[in-house]
Amino acid sequence: MDLLKSIRTKASQDCQRIVLPEGDEERTILAAHQVISEKLAHVILLGDPKKIGFLVEKYGLHDISKAQVIDPNDHKKKKEYADLLLEIRKSKGMTRENAMKLVTDPLYLGTLMIKAGDADGEVAGARNATIDVLRPAFQVVKTMPGISVVSGAFIMILKDKEFGEDGILVFSDGAVHPDPTENELAEIAVATAKTVRHILGFEPRIAMCSFSTKGSAKHPLVDKVVNATKLAKEIDPSLIIDGELQIDAALIKEIGESKAPGSPIAGIANVLIFPDLNSGNIGYKLVQRLAHAEAIGPVLQGMAAPINDLSRGCSVSDIVNLVAITANQAIGMKNN
Repeated sequence: MDLLKSIRTKASQDCQRIVLPEGDEERTILAAHQVISEKLAHVILLGDPKKIGFLVEKYGLHDISKAQVIDPNDHKKKKEYADLLLEIRKSKGMTRENAMKLVTDPLYLGTLMIKAGDADGEVAGARNATIDVLRPAFQVVKTMPGISVVSGAFIMILKDKEFGEDGILVFSDGAVHPDPTENELAEIAVATAKTVRHILGFEPRIAMCSFSTKGSAKHPLVDKVVNATKLAKEIDPSLIIDGELQIDAALIKEIGESKAPGSPIAGIANVLIFPDLNSGNIGYKLVQRLAHAEAIGPVLQGMAAPINDLSRGCSVSDIVNLVAITANQAIGMKNN
């Protein structure tokens, strides 16, 4: 069973309520129809009912009748969600007038539904910039306990099955946080381990990557990785993690045994934690292009509930896949 099929199967076995704030966007509604047809999630569409109805008729998407459709400007819980937003943000100067206005914004409404327990996760970004998707997520849903930073993991599927977990590697952070502190880097490692367990179902073997292996170089940037490794172990003692490790020592058994003898993960890592966004983003793109690997993501991690951001150039299948991934995250969080 291939990875995406496995992810979809798991999603269909425990349907989660996934809210799509761009419910009247063409690709989104086509994806919603497919999600419903494959029973991957219970879909909640936020948008203009007339626009949604037009697209339903245009494409003959009659399974959409099984979705919950909510008009952000006119729904029965508008005041309830505005009260919730006011309570969450009153210390930041939120007024009732502003709360009533923001609750008509689908991106705020989606996060408020999650906060109120009326949805389990969210997928957006087909027509909204990342910052616009993340702002209400940070303000309303916030980060999970013990985690202060949101990061983005890429699931890399390689043709060469020798590496990682039968050819699957997870790279983090390749999308969000430019220059994490050692504490934040530790939190990224912990959050990535949860992502691997929730979505991929195997035990993460985490390499904290550097240009040094076990003291081969001395530099404050190396110290950051060493300290982050120790902190990650303190946050989650169950982690199978080691660092600092160069990429070859992390991935190639013979080199790992030579450079880091006794390491629990040297040469067999299936998760690579990069020290900053420069290296993480460059690393995943190099592997994607030069090794012709499939890159799935970024999967956002560290939020108290799964909220994932699409590229504005996304395809219908991209949205369907991310809905299934978000459902897997929601299932994992509930089972923890």
